[in-house]
Amino acid sequence: MNQKPAIGTRSRTLGILNQYHLNAKKSLGQNFLDDLNVLEGIVTAADVTDQDDVVEIGPGIGALTEQIAQRAHQVLAFEIDQNLMPVLDETLADYENVTIVNQDFLQANVPAILAEQLDGRHRLKAVANLPYYITKPILMNFLKGSLSFATIVLMMQKEVANRLVAQPNDHDYGALSVMTQYLYQVEIAIAVSQKSFIPAPKVDSAVVKLTPVATPAEPAYSQTAFFSFVHGCFMHRRKTLWNNLQSVFDKQPETKVTIKQVLAETGIAASVRPQALTVSQFVGLTNQFHKVDLLK
Repeated sequence: MNQKPAIGTRSRTLGILNQYHLNAKKSLGQNFLDDLNVLEGIVTAADVTDQDDVVEIGPGIGALTEQIAQRAHQVLAFEIDQNLMPVLDETLADYENVTIVNQDFLQANVPAILAEQLDGRHRLKAVANLPYYITKPILMNFLKGSLSFATIVLMMQKEVANRLVAQPNDHDYGALSVMTQYLYQVEIAIAVSQKSFIPAPKVDSAVVKLTPVATPAEPAYSQTAFFSFVHGCFMHRRKTLWNNLQSVFDKQPETKVTIKQVLAETGIAASVRPQALTVSQFVGLTNQFHKVDLLK
């Protein structure tokens, strides 16, 4: 039984940073989370049990990894910083169910690594305290990736979290909201103060929980086409849907006639702005434009 204070306590965090002469690297967006209540809350939000294999991104000095390892069957953590590998070897030495992969999660062949390291008989979950500068790339990786996670719990800047949960006509509602909510039920599980980190970032954070939604009654005919179409519709947020659709397609007279027909069939006014449309309305438009051969 490990009798040391948890890595996520401020005293232990400072001790590790001093022992290894570590400073947070701005280039890697490092901020060390040292609030044990938040760390425990993240693992609770993910409902981690011994039936779960958990993928972690950016373990840092192991504060969140430790909390996951105490509950999970196996933890597979991706750490890009080579200098942190000996630190993690020491801080997580008591946890035989932890494997650290010294690779960039965004560049790694994650499915192959998981197939090699995990037995495939447990639920797969993802938990991470994300560096701010890669929040959106990581999100898009989960949205477009081939892996199926039972739950994804991510710490991110509050601004991005608000975009993920935003509803139609909200100021923060946009393409990222629509794409995420097409695949996941999204909720903010924990609000996190700047004071919970060393060093303290300049913005507040939030822990977001993503739970896969059931297949909708009318799914998009192609997820790739759907994402591309939604992104195009939000290219010019201040413009009407009509103007954005002409940018997505073209301004040829015959194309305009087809666009008008599709809008009429779906009951959507040309004058509406994209941020007023629901996820299901975007799906309907995607499929209708496919039927008339404007989307391939």
